[in-house]
Amino acid sequence: MDTLSATLLLLTIMDPLGNVANFISGLRGVPPERRMRVIARELIIALIILLVFLFCGQKILALFHLSEEALSISGGIVLFLIALKMIFPPTVREKDESNVEPFIVPLATPLVAGPSVLATLLVLVSSQPEAIGRWAVALLASWAITSAVLMMSPVLARILKEKGSMAVERLMGMLLVMIAVQMFLNGLKRYFAS
Repeated sequence: MDTLSATLLLLTIMDPLGNVANFISGLRGVPPERRMRVIARELIIALIILLVFLFCGQKILALFHLSEEALSISGGIVLFLIALKMIFPPTVREKDESNVEPFIVPLATPLVAGPSVLATLLVLVSSQPEAIGRWAVALLASWAITSAVLMMSPVLARILKEKGSMAVERLMGMLLVMIAVQMFLNGLKRYFAS
C-alpha cells in the first residue's frame, strides 16, 4: 500500500464529515467563544494518541496483554453507548448535569482517534514495519484534513440551527450504532478465527 492509499484509508475511517454532528453535540455545553480552542485542543490530543499508537501501539498492547480483537470489541461498545445518547438525548435534568466541557473523551477519542483508526495503524505497521515513515506521513495528512473539516463544525452548527443539528445528530447516531455493531462483530469474528 502506498502513502496516498493509506491516507485515503485513514481519512475514510476518521470520517470527518460524519463527526461534524458529533462535535456539534459534544460542544453544546461549551460557551461559543471557547469552542474553537476546545476543538483545537481535542484534535491535538487525538494526534498525540495516534502518533503514540503508530510508533508504540504493538508494545502497548503487548504490555497489557491486549489483542486487536479486544481493541475492536471495546471500541464498538464505547461507540454504541455514545450513539445511544445521540439518538435518545438526555432529559433536561441530565443535560444540566452533563453540561461539562469535553476533555479527551469523546471528541479526541474515540471520535477522531478511534479504535478503528488505531487498529488500522497497527495493521499497517505490522504488515510493513519498514514503511513507518510513509504511515506517519499518511497519518499526518489524514489528520490535517480531518482537523480542517472539524474546525468548521461551529460554523456548520450556526447554519443548521438547533432543529437541523438535532436531526443530523440523530441520523449520525443511527449510523454510529451500525458502525459500532460492525466493529464489535469484526472483533468477535477475528477472536473466533484466531
